[in-house]
Amino acid sequence: MNIKKAYIISSFIFLIVTALAGSILLSGCKNKTAERYVLTGDTLTDGKNLVQIHCTKCHALVPANALTKDVWTFHTLPAMGPYLGITPYLDGYFKKDTAGLTLIEWQNIVSYYKKIAPASLSAAKPPVTAANDWAGFALKTPAPTEKAVFTTMATIDPYSHKIYTSDGVTSILQEWDSSLKMLRSVKLPSTAMNASFTKEKTGAVTAKFSCIGELQLVDFPNGRIMNVNLNDAGLNPVKFASELARPVHTVSGDFNKDGLTDWVICGQGYLKGGVYMFLQNNDGTFVQTNISDKAGAVKAIVGDFNKDGWQDLMVLFGRGDEGLTLFLNDQHGGFTKKNLLQFPPVYGSTDFEVTDLDHDGNLDVIYTCGFNFNDSRILKPYHGLYLYKNTGNWNLKQEWFYPINGCTKFVTADFDGDGDLDIATTAFFADLKDNPAEGCIYFEHDKAFSFKPHALPVSKYGRWFNMDVGDYNSDGKPDIILSNYSTGFNFQPGLKPFWLKNLPFVVLENNFKK
Repeated sequence: MNIKKAYIISSFIFLIVTALAGSILLSGCKNKTAERYVLTGDTLTDGKNLVQIHCTKCHALVPANALTKDVWTFHTLPAMGPYLGITPYLDGYFKKDTAGLTLIEWQNIVSYYKKIAPASLSAAKPPVTAANDWAGFALKTPAPTEKAVFTTMATIDPYSHKIYTSDGVTSILQEWDSSLKMLRSVKLPSTAMNASFTKEKTGAVTAKFSCIGELQLVDFPNGRIMNVNLNDAGLNPVKFASELARPVHTVSGDFNKDGLTDWVICGQGYLKGGVYMFLQNNDGTFVQTNISDKAGAVKAIVGDFNKDGWQDLMVLFGRGDEGLTLFLNDQHGGFTKKNLLQFPPVYGSTDFEVTDLDHDGNLDVIYTCGFNFNDSRILKPYHGLYLYKNTGNWNLKQEWFYPINGCTKFVTADFDGDGDLDIATTAFFADLKDNPAEGCIYFEHDKAFSFKPHALPVSKYGRWFNMDVGDYNSDGKPDIILSNYSTGFNFQPGLKPFWLKNLPFVVLENNFKK
């Protein structure tokens, strides 16, 4: 077989797979239209209506002005085409069902975005200018390594106050003491994204590490949850769960009120994923059930959110049909779903917490968005930190927004000891060319739903992929730890890295005077 013939065959196979993928995805979408839209001949009218009909079947509508004309034309629309049955052979071998689009319909959608979308996006103006200072923090660093680091997780054990890190290339888990000296290490099946610590009745501290399997966005379910007895001299990871779709977060609870600890795992996946429940039996074994088969789960929080005495679950989905969903315990082994917030898929939802920000008795929501490595890799003025007020019965109203390009993580604590909750954010996809200071911001609580920002001068020490809060030096004050994923995921053309590549993490030590 010559090279030309092989290329033709491989291309043909690729097109078949792409077409089938599009059909499968469409069959899973909601609100299929039974009748085809009748074109009026007006490009703007037809394009707008077709977008409303077809592009909201699987996710919230993306406004035309959310992306630039070039990004729509050369990146986002080509990536979305197969989901709507668009392939190079529309009218021949790959004829779609009624859920797909005709070539004329697709051309109307493309023309609509070309005419309506802006040439560029204007940067959002922050409500308050950030002060460039250390606030009350002091920088502490471990000894530099010989090679570049790819730290996906840096976390603080709340019981022993030791630090644990995981590297995205070597999959090595490392343990550090309060002087930032590495004590022990062990290889995990893949890099860890999250750790959930538990103090057992015996006094031993164990941790469940969410090992993602594949860091890149692919559907290959080789993620695992590894259980490690941190009092064991050899660490020795033991498999708790396997064959998971890119697990990124693990939380515990007692969802059936039997006195045993159950576990919930967020399988972010890619096109396939889920929220997995592991219910514990009396003999210590676990039974898996799926709370949701939806991909994109990035974080879960356990709580009695309707105050009925049973533990519920709140989950943030950060890909595709993005949003915040409340799963209410039905007291019979299942959950009922309530959608609290929905976001367009360009938001890249990354993190959330629930807390009573205004002390009115209702839990409010802190939310960040900014994952920026999908099909529209440009700076987005709607990325950042959001505060939502719970006006009652989990009706959420946006009260405050602070723009942060590519915001990817945040932690909360009363850092300055004044009795109010403060916030610290990181942005892995910050504007590293023109505004790298937004990579780490400390928000000092001012009043309800209002904060004073401090841009901490740490951008030259690393590029912050993840973060955690804890008392690493056992002085009774919360500190911040930042993980440095030093190379890769470049989304700004011409960017020359200026940060250190050999510091696995840094600690922002709390030196606030109470």
